Amino acid sequence: MNALGLLRPDLFIFLCLLLLLIIVISVSQITKTHKVYLAFHSIMMLWPLGQYIVSIAERTDVQRIFVKVSFVSIALIGVSWLFFVLFLTQRTAWLTKPRIAGALLPSLISIIAVVWNPNGLFFVSENEHFAERQYGPMFWLLALIQFIYLSVTLFSMYYTMRNDHSVKRRKQMMLTLFGMLVLTVFAVLDMLLNVVLQDRLPIISGLMSVGILLSDLCFVVVISRYGMFDVLSMAQKDIIDHMSMGIIVVDESNRVIEVNRGTEPFALVAKKDVFEMDKFLSAVEDQEEVREFLYRYRNTPYVRQQTEISWRDGRYVSIQISPVLDDMKSVLAKVITFQDVTEQRKHVDDMNRKNEALHERNLELILIQEELFRVNQKLEQMAITDGLTGCYNRRFLMQQLEHEVMLNHRYQTPFSIFLFDIDHFKLFNDRYGHLIGDEVICKTVDTVRGTLRKTDILARYGGEEFTIYLPHTNREQAEVLAERILRAVTEIEVDTGKEKTGITISMGTFTEESFDTPIRDVKEYLRFIFSQVDTALYEAKNQGRNCIVVAS
Repeated sequence: MNALGLLRPDLFIFLCLLLLLIIVISVSQITKTHKVYLAFHSIMMLWPLGQYIVSIAERTDVQRIFVKVSFVSIALIGVSWLFFVLFLTQRTAWLTKPRIAGALLPSLISIIAVVWNPNGLFFVSENEHFAERQYGPMFWLLALIQFIYLSVTLFSMYYTMRNDHSVKRRKQMMLTLFGMLVLTVFAVLDMLLNVVLQDRLPIISGLMSVGILLSDLCFVVVISRYGMFDVLSMAQKDIIDHMSMGIIVVDESNRVIEVNRGTEPFALVAKKDVFEMDKFLSAVEDQEEVREFLYRYRNTPYVRQQTEISWRDGRYVSIQISPVLDDMKSVLAKVITFQDVTEQRKHVDDMNRKNEALHERNLELILIQEELFRVNQKLEQMAITDGLTGCYNRRFLMQQLEHEVMLNHRYQTPFSIFLFDIDHFKLFNDRYGHLIGDEVICKTVDTVRGTLRKTDILARYGGEEFTIYLPHTNREQAEVLAERILRAVTEIEVDTGKEKTGITISMGTFTEESFDTPIRDVKEYLRFIFSQVDTALYEAKNQGRNCIVVAS
């Protein structure tokens, strides 16, 4: 066989997957999620490798073995999906021993069916070569089991996305979902073209392998771009291990799932041990506070609890229990902390003497905090509003518009934008002074604001120029509103001290009612809109001012 004969699609894809594996190992810190991914990746590599060896092997017994290896990898992909997603979304607490066994059982049944292949019920060769195969009912059982795994995994992802509002986590889930769908599509195509229609169409090799490669690329991006959660978990674990207080995390059956080094002075427990609070406190249960604590521990496990007890060696120990609840208020786990408070108890008297002073200081701090809160609110308001007129500033307007126009295009909702400025404003400043000029701006803004709806946004665009964003407004409605604003402004009178003078404005309007062209760059789209409305405003000035021009 020449060199070109070796360059088959399955071999090429196997080499690509091997290269991805090397890259992930080289550039990533190996966390739990990475370990699960590497196991998942290795399983996916078996399919193209097995298919390649089947295509080049001459002995039928070798072909049969590697056909089984290939389908064993397929039998493991579904459950690997599930475990990978659970680790990726930090929901490993779900993986108790009974649930792991239940999740693995269908996959093991599929593997037995592949390896046993009784009477060719899974596959048989054609023309004494296993590169071409006929499939039996056990093959379709395998396909059904993988579809069930896919459904359970999708439900898990949906649950995570519904309860997690993190944008980064949602992006992570969406890309993972895309990778799973890519693999599913290619698997269905492979079954359709190379199994269902194999008598009518030529065999198209490498379809499943291509799907595996593309989906794996998505998973690599997920764990490299969005996979910081394991790193954070490792950092949190390191911090917890170095804390002086003891921490034990138990599941709903009181089996230890996490314990730190600080627990050693209080209790000698290890992961997977059963931690019995009654037995742990049996030596001091004669204390009244211990009996009360144990009663609450047994009867109200969903309530956070805390007590201080006098330990056998004379120490005072604070024990706190914090339940971890699901949406139905059922206890999923409990975090139990132990802290030596002997020194604190020795200083109780001193603390009581200082308590009043501390209380007064706390009141002062609360007042300062409230004042800081009010100042922060004021600063936040100042950051988005114009100091003179009180309307929104240009920066806030543009931020809102970036969001609004995308929603409008998505739901095909018409909207309008007005741009107007005060006619001959420079003459007001030059003739009557800047104070009168400021009064002209403020009266104009107040008048315009009074004509708008609650959903409209008025913003100072710059100098004497103002912008109005009108959601859910078509061209006819925009013309009516623009005329109303123009008439209202012409009724304004400004007392300059010498005389009373009126105000007029020139206005350009733009209405978007056609949504055929998708928005590729929202900032560029907004520049286009304001270019159009600015041109219309310029035309209104050229037509003699105190008029409205609609952008074409």
